[in-house]
Parts: sequence; structure tokens; C-alpha cells
Amino acid sequence: MKRIFLQAAIALASCANAFAQQHVPPSEIAQKMQWFSDAKLGIFIHWGIYSVNGVDESWSFHNKKISYQDYMAQLKGFTAASYDPVAWASLIKESGARYAVITTKHHDGVALWDSKLSKLDAVNSTPAKRDVLTPFYAALRKEGIKCGAYFSLIDWSYPDYPGFLKDSSRYNAATDTVRWQRFRNFYEGQLKEVMTQFNPDLWWFDGDWEHSAAEWEAPKMRTMLTTHNPNTIINGRLQGYGDYETPEQNFPVTRPHYNWWELCMTINSNWGYHPDDTNWKTPYEIITIFADAISNGGNLLLDIGPDAAGHIPAEEVNVLKELGAWNKKHAAAIFNTVGGIPQGHFYGPTTLSKDSTTLYLFLPGKVTGSVMVKGLVNNIKNIHVVGTDIEPSHKIVGKISWSSVPGLVYIDVPENAQDKYMTVLALQLDKPVKLYRGKGGFLTNNN
Repeated sequence: MKRIFLQAAIALASCANAFAQQHVPPSEIAQKMQWFSDAKLGIFIHWGIYSVNGVDESWSFHNKKISYQDYMAQLKGFTAASYDPVAWASLIKESGARYAVITTKHHDGVALWDSKLSKLDAVNSTPAKRDVLTPFYAALRKEGIKCGAYFSLIDWSYPDYPGFLKDSSRYNAATDTVRWQRFRNFYEGQLKEVMTQFNPDLWWFDGDWEHSAAEWEAPKMRTMLTTHNPNTIINGRLQGYGDYETPEQNFPVTRPHYNWWELCMTINSNWGYHPDDTNWKTPYEIITIFADAISNGGNLLLDIGPDAAGHIPAEEVNVLKELGAWNKKHAAAIFNTVGGIPQGHFYGPTTLSKDSTTLYLFLPGKVTGSVMVKGLVNNIKNIHVVGTDIEPSHKIVGKISWSSVPGLVYIDVPENAQDKYMTVLALQLDKPVKLYRGKGGFLTNNN
């Protein structure tokens, strides 16, 4: 999914435009989106022939870093010799993730299942000689993990697809409608194969920016997928016919406008296996990014990139295990919660229980002394450090009897209570959270 700056701008503009013209009313999908909202964490897997030489997935030939011939020669090295789908699913379970998304086909057109519409797949064109998706989805479902399918609308290898290299194309879809229809029949046929064989809980489309919703026949595709499985969820890269937004790599400064969203992000700087990229994010960095996402009502879809044999890099395994241990300790503050209180009330991420009577405060790094909550109208019944039996003390500062403005809550954070990555405090309130949102002063009674 790597893009040069212009392509990134086009893709982001496409995504923004799609949601500006959203065709899916939130009220119609709220029920089926509940598991996604509760899940918080997913694991993304970029695996394909690009893992043989550790090059950019599809974009390396499209952007002419290497020739198309050299890129496709990697077919001969995709062995999946050490592939253990059960171990992959076990690691994903250990991370705390509730869903996983794997690349069924990237822009290079190489399918990881046995496609009846193309020989360019893992079964017929690589020494792996097998459908690698079926056992993985079976292992995920055995672990109770929802199954997601990444599917590229683009197929730069297919002779009837218009696009090919960044500075050349085969034809114009608007003028050669017969040829475009041939491609459309092919892509829709492969989509139907994935749908019927694997019945994904979630579809993760990519590449919609190259054509309009009408050209992709997006309404028809959405209807096909949701008729087959009314509970399936579709990401926001189907030209306005998806269910949630998908900002990529960079965390949005403000919460995305749509009801549901997910940040997709790599553990280093690249999608897929890239042994030359050692810019690994630390467990602390991933955990703080994750906390920020859930604080803003979103999810994190965290990417791993196995090599051609099926080994997951040790650095990625370490991040998933450390993240999993932190998730297990702090599960009550993470899963089945909702986004927290507005910025300005607490200097850090927050979440709320679904009934809004428990406020969770996330404290990055080590805390010296105390932390402060501003504008909390509620009385606090109890405070405890999540994952421990420790109950920190607190006091109210600045509350004046004749003013409706609440005081400041200062909470002591004992040294022995602090997590090595991120401590979480749970504030049990007397009723659903109520915040003062005024400007202070004797006559101000806003809340």
C-alpha cells in the first residue's frame, strides 16, 4: 500500500470524498458494527510474493524501482515452507486482537487462494502449491477471532485492467468499455470466490481511487456482499459504500467524523516483509498509539509482514506479545468501552464504560506525584489502578461553595502502582459522567 506523495494525496482525497458522500446511513448498520466497536484491536497481515526479496508490495514495480519481470520472478521463491497458520492465530490471540485481516490479493494480482479465474495464484504459480487462506481462516475462527479479507480492486497484472506503471496505462476505461467490462467481470468473479469460500466478517478494500463508484459498480458489490452475509462489514475504500473510515499510518490529530474508524499502521515503516527496514516501533510507542485510538473512539489495525517461508520477524512477535500482556492486564479499560471525555479535561487518553459510570485514565510513562482531572461534576465513589488492588488517594482543589464550577481532582499515583508502559486508573462515579464545559465565574452554570 505504499504510495508516493501524489498517490497518497489522491488516495486520501478519494477517501475523504467517499465519506463526504457516504451512502450508508449509520442507523442502518449500528447493530452489525457493535462487535467492531468493541473489538478495538485487529492485526493486519501483508503476505505475498513481495516477501521473497522484501520489496514494496506491488508499488515497487508500479513506481519502477524494479522491473515488472524482476518483481514477478519472486513467484518462484514464495514457498510458505514454514507457514504455521495455527501458530499465527495463536499469536494474534495472545496480542489481544479480536479480528485479523490478511491480503487475499494485492495490486500485483497474485491471489493467495486457488482462483478458478486466474492461474496467477499461490496454488498454480508458486512452489507453495496451496491455498494458504483456508487453514488460516479456520485457525482464526477456532480462536474466536473475526476474519477479515484485504482485497485489491486494482489488478496491475491483469491484461484488461487499464493501469499498469505510474507513467503508462493500457487503455482508457471510459472509451474502451468492452475491455473494461471484461476486467470488471474478472474482478467481480474473484470477489465472489473469496466471498463464497471464506465468508469474511470484514472486507478491507484498497485501490478505489483509480475509478469511480459507478465504474467499480460499488453499489452492486456492496449488495452482493451484504446479501450473502448481512453482518459483514466493509471498510471505507469502496467509493462511499463502506461502513467505517480507515486513516493510514499517520494518527489523525482530531477524531474522524464518521461513527466508526480504524487506524491502520505498520510496526516499522513498511507494509509486508522488509528486512532493510529496521525502524521498529517500540512496544511503548504502539501501546500509546493504541490508547490514543481507543480514546478517540477508534480501533488500531496493526500490521505484520511474514517472510516468504512464513516466519514472522522477531521484532513483530515481541511487540504483539508485549501488547498482549498489557491488554490482558488492562482489558476492562480497553475492550467493550467507548471513547473517552473531550480533550482538555485530562492530559492523556481516556475511555468510558458503556454506561459512562467508570472513567478510565491512561497515563503514559512514569508519573511523578499526581495527575489532575478538570471539570468533573460527578462525585467519585472509588479509584483503583487497573490490574491491581491499589486504590490511590485523591483530593478536590479549588471548589467554592457558592459556585457551580467543580474543583480540580488531583489523584496520587504511587510508584509501586505504575505499569512499565502505561498505567490506567479507573474512576468509579456516582452516576453517568457529567462534565462542566463553561468558562468559570459566579454567573456561569454551563455543564
